[in-house]
Amino acid sequence: MRFGDDTSWPEAILVLGVIGLVVFLIGAALATFLDLRKIRVTAQQEESLRQLVGRYEQLASTTLDAQQRVAADVAELRSRTTSIEQILRTVE
Repeated sequence: MRFGDDTSWPEAILVLGVIGLVVFLIGAALATFLDLRKIRVTAQQEESLRQLVGRYEQLASTTLDAQQRVAADVAELRSRTTSIEQILRTVE
């Protein structure tokens, strides 16, 4: 197939069709690549968020345990303080 003065209309249409098909395939490949990349980035973000939530839950659990221990210690100190106050009142 030569391009020049003797190219017929059917040949020109065929060449344009092939060029159009190639452009379409390249566009479809790029769109697919971009969609896959977007899906991969979204999956990474979701995984990062899951890890962050896991760390938050662990921190919240640890904090709750610490608060419960502190509350128990404060209750014991109150009890001891009350006992000391009673002893001091009896001494007076």
